[in-house]
Amino acid sequence: MTNVFIDGSAGTTGLRIYDRLSVRDDISLIKLPEKLRKDDAARADAINSADIVFLCLPDDAARQAVSFVKNDKTAIIDTSTAHRTSDGWVYGFPELTGKREQIAASKRIANPGCHASGFIALVKPLIEAGVLDVKAALSCFSLTGYSGGGKKMIADYEDPNKSALLKAPRQYGLTQQHKHLKEMQALTGIENCPAFCPIVADFYSGMEVTVTLFAKDIKANIYDIKNLYKNYYKGKLVHFDDNADELGFLSAAALSGRDDMQICVFGNEDRIILTARYDNLGKGASGAAIQNMNILMGVDETIGLVF
Repeated sequence: MTNVFIDGSAGTTGLRIYDRLSVRDDISLIKLPEKLRKDDAARADAINSADIVFLCLPDDAARQAVSFVKNDKTAIIDTSTAHRTSDGWVYGFPELTGKREQIAASKRIANPGCHASGFIALVKPLIEAGVLDVKAALSCFSLTGYSGGGKKMIADYEDPNKSALLKAPRQYGLTQQHKHLKEMQALTGIENCPAFCPIVADFYSGMEVTVTLFAKDIKANIYDIKNLYKNYYKGKLVHFDDNADELGFLSAAALSGRDDMQICVFGNEDRIILTARYDNLGKGASGAAIQNMNILMGVDETIGLVF
């Protein structure tokens, strides 16, 4: 039996992890009474009593929680931004070359950011194969459901008297300082951050990340790139799909409620569109966290996941 503690179980990601783990018979959940949920001594005791701890907290609180660990047994899976590019932490995207083995051997796993997951999944294989130069100037736009914004944004969008502005897609990250940019650059190895345009729209969950390429900037054609993805992603949770378009459209909500990621390539010989579709709450958050936990436990990494 694996003892698990979720620090921050009242947030969107924490609640989803709790709901998934509460029905498993190989997990024993350590729970704090509501009055002790923010008590540092109680949290520290729970953290050090656990085999695996999920941190579903703001960055500063996540760093504090890590400082509570006083043993070499407790493994941390941090869903915040705090440690995604930190020394001593493994980036929790098992499908990237070598990451699965690193995760299995680590006690510090940083869960990927939702937008970042799609960008990295699309760009990293091209960099590794030498198809895309690390000096490339890239652009990326990402469509997401409003659940990724947490409880306040969910409440705003589900308010029957919400502003008319919320009924149309809204771009944000306008200063090009989005918190996911650091990991997008670090994990792919590109020298320049992409021009990144995240867009939130009036649907609950789902994500569609798109990276555009021009033939003159790459060392492959569209068919080469498709074959590259087919060979790179052979698992159940990240997979290439060559027949994904919906009569000329591509919905960002197509994989809502699931924990896998679909990689697609569209376009022509001059202009190529790379897309990653998944659920921002699934492979973009709680699903990825549970996949990492399963790997730490040495069990089938898809247990408890929907795909």
